Amino acid sequence: MDYETVYSTEHGRMCPKCGKPQAKCICRMKKNTAPRDGVVRVGRETKGRKGKGVTLITGLPLENDGLKKLAKQLKQKCGSGGAVKAGVIEIQGDHRDLLVQELAKLGYSAKRAGG
Repeated sequence: MDYETVYSTEHGRMCPKCGKPQAKCICRMKKNTAPRDGVVRVGRETKGRKGKGVTLITGLPLENDGLKKLAKQLKQKCGSGGAVKAGVIEIQGDHRDLLVQELAKLGYSAKRAGG
């Protein structure tokens, strides 16, 4: 039987697919690079959040570190919390109009998505 390493005391958790440490996993990086059409979409979603709404920002042409820096800047502008998950910035509350204006100031082609 072949055994895969799932944890290493030197590196921590290991990716079961590529066998590299999760911080350097190439499988996860491939997921974040979705084809983009150059338009940043700002929408609202409540699904799976017990009725609480979050604003989602998708389509940004940035890698993980760039997304985290931009998310921090936008969260401070909105005065609320949020996170970066799977290449999508989530900001708590409905801040679509403010975020579209801020992204336009930063040079992105942003538009409201959804209702």
